[in-house]
Amino acid sequence: MAITVNDADTYINANCINIDDWTECDVAKKQRIVTVAGRTLTNKYPKYKIPDAAVYEYANELAIAFNDTNALQQQGVAAYGVTGVATFTFKDWAKSGLEAWIPEAALNLIGTENGVKIGKKAAKWVTM
Repeated sequence: MAITVNDADTYINANCINIDDWTECDVAKKQRIVTVAGRTLTNKYPKYKIPDAAVYEYANELAIAFNDTNALQQQGVAAYGVTGVATFTFKDWAKSGLEAWIPEAALNLIGTENGVKIGKKAAKWVTM
């Protein structure tokens, strides 16, 4: 992978719909995000070649997940308010963990690159 922030900027600006959180990040945060995105995809799918575009799709989602507001949810805050301005309440079923934020677009790109179908569904333990 030849992942760069400049290439991520170019890809995200051309291919992603919601880019506000990405564009508001400084260069250092963008670098951390693409590093984590690349590492997470490589660790989750070690048998597959991870295309740069998949990392950029995932990086954009991580920028949303870890923006100033949503970072509070990631840290366990259920709700907060700023008097006279706004009140925020987070859904208790919202996505949590890095892997939960891997978008279908990234999975499709990895699948296409490797000639396989990758889905988000996974077997889970259930107690009855």
